[in-house]
Amino acid sequence: MLVRIVKMGFYKQNIEVFLENFENTKTKIRAFNGCHLLELYRDKNDPSIFFTYSYWDSEEALEKYRKSELFKGVWSKVKPLFNTRPEAWSVDKLESLD
Repeated sequence: MLVRIVKMGFYKQNIEVFLENFENTKTKIRAFNGCHLLELYRDKNDPSIFFTYSYWDSEEALEKYRKSELFKGVWSKVKPLFNTRPEAWSVDKLESLD
């Protein structure tokens, strides 16, 4: 399983726009073939910083999403809202304890 972590910083005036866009697209992203989990986190110390965590079957599944019309639509709306360049990591989930 591949875990994708994306860190995004937004201008204060764009936070509500981002949250509204996430609300409108989250179920479509989660329903994308190969996606098993989608989570949104907000930094405790800086409310303009958000993280998404998504779990994917494979790198190929993530790449299909990144090349999809859904991703292009989401990214085109979110990209102008950033106050800093987003950072992303693809990591392998090795262990999880509940």
